[in-house]
Amino acid sequence: MVDNRTSFSSTGIRMDIDDLFRRMEAAHASDMHLCVGEPAVLRCDGELRRIDGAALGAGDITAILGRLMTEAQHHEFENEREVDFAVDFEKSRFRVNAFHNRQGPALVLRHIQSDPPALADLGTPDILARLTALEKGLILVTGPTGSGKSSTLAAMIRQINESSARHVITVEDPIEFIHTSKRSLITQREVGRDTASFRRALRSALREDPDVILVGELRDHETIGLALTAAETGHLVLGTLHTTSAHRALLRIVDAMPAAERDMARTMLATSLQAVIAQTLLPKTGGGRVGAYEILIGTHAVRHMIQENQPAQIYSAMQIGSAHGMQTMTDAVGEHVRAARVDPEIARELILSLGDGQDQKNEPQVERRARSSQPDPEPEPAAGQKAKGWSF
Repeated sequence: MVDNRTSFSSTGIRMDIDDLFRRMEAAHASDMHLCVGEPAVLRCDGELRRIDGAALGAGDITAILGRLMTEAQHHEFENEREVDFAVDFEKSRFRVNAFHNRQGPALVLRHIQSDPPALADLGTPDILARLTALEKGLILVTGPTGSGKSSTLAAMIRQINESSARHVITVEDPIEFIHTSKRSLITQREVGRDTASFRRALRSALREDPDVILVGELRDHETIGLALTAAETGHLVLGTLHTTSAHRALLRIVDAMPAAERDMARTMLATSLQAVIAQTLLPKTGGGRVGAYEILIGTHAVRHMIQENQPAQIYSAMQIGSAHGMQTMTDAVGEHVRAARVDPEIARELILSLGDGQDQKNEPQVERRARSSQPDPEPEPAAGQKAKGWSF
């Protein structure tokens, strides 16, 4: 719901894009919406807030797009009616989605941290750092839009870059975080600018001496098939999906393939899977948001379940797999409740919303974790210090 009461300005003066960028940064907003007939709208800690000021007209949006887009991007926008790209402003970076709606042109901008975050900044489980040391296999990062998948992947690439000498190729749409080669050699390619598609870039990457390949989005069965092949033939492949749980990610991978190829895809997945990280962001007590992670590790038992098409057993494997670094979303959320980082009611709502057939079993677990010990709140940032972490 949009909060109309929030005022970031009382001038009522129509602002140019530079001013809007600065207001977005000052408000620590994750996103900004610009559309005809509305003032600019910011998303702060998951809530929408209108900037006080005049409603934008079609001419305003067109002028803003004219400043942000290249000629090629403008051509794509007019022909495809939408376009994704990234822009830099001062020391910040923004991902932009421009599109047409009933009122006219519109765009949504997402703020991206200028530097890739560290895994420690995000508060990820320790197992993620260990996963980046693997030499081959498939790691899936999954979650709904705005759950922080890009930040997690960027942090994993940063970990690889700082700890080992490998050739890392990323294929993104658009490039969000900029990685500077350190111990590793980082090659970043953007769909639409450096390559025509994820599929073509991934096919090309296999001939570019890669050690690690990041696929920004596993969009279609051809890209998924190439990712499985790369993972099976000695490369570490990281990719994203938009599912809400680990076992649903596995189902999505197989179901995306043509019917005649699903058995082979299941075999390749069982052979190559290293881990699935399903994540979400929760409102944090006192403001901000905190990540919660469901972790599935490709143990021998889990791979057998995949091969034998037993997805219903995956959840049980996570419940009893803590020795391997596994945890369910209930485990992750319950720990936040126990540490007083997340309100118990919000935690219950999340668990119930997952709809994985575990609702009745999971809800009391969250309550028990909340009562299991005294709250152990994490320290707050020092005065004037901006908390590190997520790009939403």
